[in-house]
Amino acid sequence: MTPQNNKMKVLAVDDNRTNLHILQVFLKKLGHQVILAENGEEAVHKFITESPDLVLLDIMMPVMDGFEAARQIKALCHDQWKPIIFLSALNRDENLVEGLEAGADDYLTKPINFVVLEAKLRSMQRSLAMQQESINSLRRVQAISDNVLDAIVTSDEHGNIVSVNQSTERIFGWTASELVGQNVSVLIPPGQRESHAHSVENYAPEAPARVLGAERELEALHKDGHRFPATIAVSQVVLDDQRMIIGVIRDISERRRTEQTLRENARQLQEYYDQTQAEQQLALRLMEKQLHRAELQDARLRYKVIPAEHFSGDIVAATRSPEGRFYALLADATGHGLTAAISVLPVLALFYRMTKLNRTVREIVLELNQQLKESMPVGRFVAVTLACLDEVKKEGQIWVGGTPEAFLLDRWGRVSRSFPSENLPLGIVGNQELTAQPSCFTWSSEDQLMLCSDGLLEASDKLGEQFGVARLIAAAANTSPGERFSKIEAALSSHLQDNLASDDISLMLIDCA
Repeated sequence: MTPQNNKMKVLAVDDNRTNLHILQVFLKKLGHQVILAENGEEAVHKFITESPDLVLLDIMMPVMDGFEAARQIKALCHDQWKPIIFLSALNRDENLVEGLEAGADDYLTKPINFVVLEAKLRSMQRSLAMQQESINSLRRVQAISDNVLDAIVTSDEHGNIVSVNQSTERIFGWTASELVGQNVSVLIPPGQRESHAHSVENYAPEAPARVLGAERELEALHKDGHRFPATIAVSQVVLDDQRMIIGVIRDISERRRTEQTLRENARQLQEYYDQTQAEQQLALRLMEKQLHRAELQDARLRYKVIPAEHFSGDIVAATRSPEGRFYALLADATGHGLTAAISVLPVLALFYRMTKLNRTVREIVLELNQQLKESMPVGRFVAVTLACLDEVKKEGQIWVGGTPEAFLLDRWGRVSRSFPSENLPLGIVGNQELTAQPSCFTWSSEDQLMLCSDGLLEASDKLGEQFGVARLIAAAANTSPGERFSKIEAALSSHLQDNLASDDISLMLIDCA
């Protein structure tokens, strides 16, 4: 990652060329340089030759899978951190754990939420920039150490200084003439002089290995009295039958400051992570309070919402107006996670406010669309199914825009009428272009209205086969109204087994009588 443009060289690995192309376009749009590989073995080879800053790695690949590739790549990183993010359709907890144990730094499930991926890339980019700053700082210290002579102090076997070099003058502040003849203890703080003298006395010619080549840290004493951290390596020579002790002393003040900076950077990164986690938990509590209202406990309603992540882009809502009408809403925002969840909050607030005023389905749809059109960015929209049941007249109205078709089920669970998705989702076009006229229907005793999101129909098993409309209708058929919802839940669970859905799932079953 170059300091000039602060962009990354990214190695993207996936055996699906379509996925790889989408990743390439997305990364290049963000300004990153992209390297492509189609299996783990090729990824390891390109990691060696191209030395990327970050790796986006699929798991299920031919030749070498992502777990083994991650392990080999991490082994090649040595002392430098190169983040690895797994992008995989495998989304069970054990897959996540195995990925992290293999060396991954993060894990995203497919289909990829590019908003979340972009945020994670920015986070990794900041961390890499901090690492680069620390590396640059260490290199500066190393350059100084490599190009400037350390202090070299030569003394006799009694510790009296015989000679010093110019770096000694610079490091300790004494001139050579002031030091020669004095004991080396003048360069050591009082509390450490006895220990150093004992080390010199034990440095006998017959046992040189005890000190020779060993380097230890100590505090050194400047002429002006201030102390500074240093390292010392001691060796000996014999000149004219006289043993001379040579001490090579290096001032490591700058290295200590760099280490402190690294510790501080690590502390700041941890604080940033903790703060992000706390903010997510707060957002989750706030969302839960908005979504799980008392009106949803209505006896005629059964529902289920399964988020693909911590936050769901699917919401369900229900309430009764003062005049006795029963309203039900199922909404599905673009994408999933926190971004999608935030998108549907205005829908929720408007729904409860307008139903209290006993507004018609058409009025509510137009008001929701106007609000979303004005507030949502381009490309963001909300698919909605909105139903209203007039219990007195035994008449209902339903409007379906962007969500899967809804079904009216008879007492045996058979489809007596369907309501296709013939309208655009809300927030795409203005009210003048939106068809807001609902479909009207009547019902018989023990009839039920069934609504769902596309996440339910697209929920796939391990072989990639979707749950689909046929399975949903089959699960509801030949069941009593009281047991129907649990039968559908069981059918979905049996289909998914341990596989997690890639999109938010929502289902509503409403007793019409």
